[in-house]
Amino acid sequence: MFSAETVGTAVNQGLAGPLGRAALLVGIIASAFGAVASIYTARESLREEEARTARLIPRFAALALLAAVAAMTAMEYAMITRDFSLKYVQEHGSRSTPALYNFTAVWSALEGSILLWVLALALSCAVVVWRYRKKLSDPLIAWAMAVMFIVLAFFFLLSFAPANPFGVGAAGVTDGPGPNPLLQNHILVLFHPPILYLGYVGFTIPFAFAIAALVTGRVGEGWLIETRRWTLCAWGLLTFGIILGGWWSYEVLGWSGVWAWDPVENASFLPWLTGTAYIHSVLVQERRGMLRVWNLSLLLATFSLTILGTFLTRSGVLNSVHAFSESDIGKYLIIFFGVIVAVSLWLIAWRGDSLRSPGSIDSPISREGAFLANNVLFALFAFVVLLGTVFPLVIEALQNRQIVVGEPFFDQLSTPIGIALLAMMSIAPVLPWRKASEEVLRQRLFWPAWCGIGTLVVSLLVGADGLAALLTFTLGGFASGAALRQLVLATRRQGWRGLVGRANGGMVVHIGVILIAVALAASNSYTRSQELSLKLNTPAEFGGHVFELKGFENEKTDRLTAVKAIVQVDGGKSYAPAITKFVQMGNNIGTPSVKSSWRYDLYLTLEPPVKSESGEARIKVFIKPLVMWMWIGGGMMAVGTLLALFPGRRRRPTDAVSARVNTGKAVDA
Repeated sequence: MFSAETVGTAVNQGLAGPLGRAALLVGIIASAFGAVASIYTARESLREEEARTARLIPRFAALALLAAVAAMTAMEYAMITRDFSLKYVQEHGSRSTPALYNFTAVWSALEGSILLWVLALALSCAVVVWRYRKKLSDPLIAWAMAVMFIVLAFFFLLSFAPANPFGVGAAGVTDGPGPNPLLQNHILVLFHPPILYLGYVGFTIPFAFAIAALVTGRVGEGWLIETRRWTLCAWGLLTFGIILGGWWSYEVLGWSGVWAWDPVENASFLPWLTGTAYIHSVLVQERRGMLRVWNLSLLLATFSLTILGTFLTRSGVLNSVHAFSESDIGKYLIIFFGVIVAVSLWLIAWRGDSLRSPGSIDSPISREGAFLANNVLFALFAFVVLLGTVFPLVIEALQNRQIVVGEPFFDQLSTPIGIALLAMMSIAPVLPWRKASEEVLRQRLFWPAWCGIGTLVVSLLVGADGLAALLTFTLGGFASGAALRQLVLATRRQGWRGLVGRANGGMVVHIGVILIAVALAASNSYTRSQELSLKLNTPAEFGGHVFELKGFENEKTDRLTAVKAIVQVDGGKSYAPAITKFVQMGNNIGTPSVKSSWRYDLYLTLEPPVKSESGEARIKVFIKPLVMWMWIGGGMMAVGTLLALFPGRRRRPTDAVSARVNTGKAVDA
């Protein structure tokens, strides 16, 4: 006879699969009906029956969110209970995996990552519906909701069919290999992917409003007001996700770097570049009613690049430590990407006459002139990154041969663009609108220029060399001076309240970007490394530091075997670089140990083979300047984004903004 425990296990095994599939099917239906209801509401003049249809939209959004939550809960339940009846759990679950990494294993592979994407998108859709619940009969809002529901339905379909995480696996499987070893040895795996996905998905909201503006012909400034904070939230989350990814790379991969121009890294960087350009460029349209085509194009490109990035990382066309395995979803994503690009270009062409700006740039030496130059630089930067990322794929498709576009290509082309962007950050914040006089420029650039000169002098005194690095340090000082000047003036006028608002929050973000740029230039240009052969209790010196091997620590469990070398640094604290071998996977994973300070990091890795029985270890030591300031800069960018989300001091309305305020509605062409 079967025991109660056996019967309970039999009931649980396989329960998550049908429930998850049913939830995904409900999500598809809810999204489809939500799109139909939104389109019906948008197309008809408001009558009682259309009002009733509009009231259905929140219900479909709530049902879609409930379905996404149910599907994710079912997947987590299957992983936590080790339901090895599911193929996904067989391939990525393990009885020996710790609870934290078992939880995160749900999004550690392709099918689960799409499910997480669905959850983030359903949440975004529900939040937008709730925010505009009293305006859903407005055609602009209704069309935006229709677009969001269509995108949500597509991803629900992806998860239901080609990327199904609830597929039944082979019978008799009682254990699995667990997640990728690189995804089960650092807590950042709990935060980095979800935050990055929220950033990706967040750009669906402004994209939907941009499409709605083109469909309705309301291409003035009204839709910008509706999407301002949504865009900033999405950009902030994507930024923070990228920074966490760099931190994960630094702490986990053992190569001492944070950015290697890996194709999957580039896939997240591309929408960040165009999104950053849009956030700057949109200020010109709000203030002067200009750059409408630029802004729509940048926003549509940003969303399109999130879909292209999803294709690159989940189709199997790229070889990367970050990429997912080969799958069938690539063709669906590339078709969806093509449809988005085609529809976007057609809509812009259709509304071409309406998109003509009512004004023009009076002088290139003005705020709007600087933002236009900023757009060109960011677009060029994005083109370089896109070219280097997809060129090997094009060559392979056309000539059936493989080539590699490595770091030298990206470094050589991106360095001058990055320096030019730093120069723009130095000048643009002090430029007035319309036209800058020589006297105004001299007055406003005085202190920022001296900050740049002072930074150059300090850099030379501490021994810095190299044209690119010195230019970065100098322009970093210049740009910091420009940002600090604006913040000082704001706090003088309003106290600490002056830091709140988009303009001054943006200056805090600028300072964070400058810190990251300077830290990257320093760490890339002045890193020193040496491999030391250490013997037990025998000191060795490198870079003015003393390293002494004090012993080894061994760990052996059902999940892994690990050896740590205990290395004392400068007679003080000991650090423990390690090599871990995961039993189910069979490969060795190095784990660095880092001593951080505000001046530099000492980055230690244990090199194989390890001869613990003879008391010897090969330790590679990296001395990396200013790395801590990257993480400080990332924190400042997050703080600046939060400050920018809150309204600051109201300005006197001018130009297009004045017209919008006076009429109480958007200025539509």
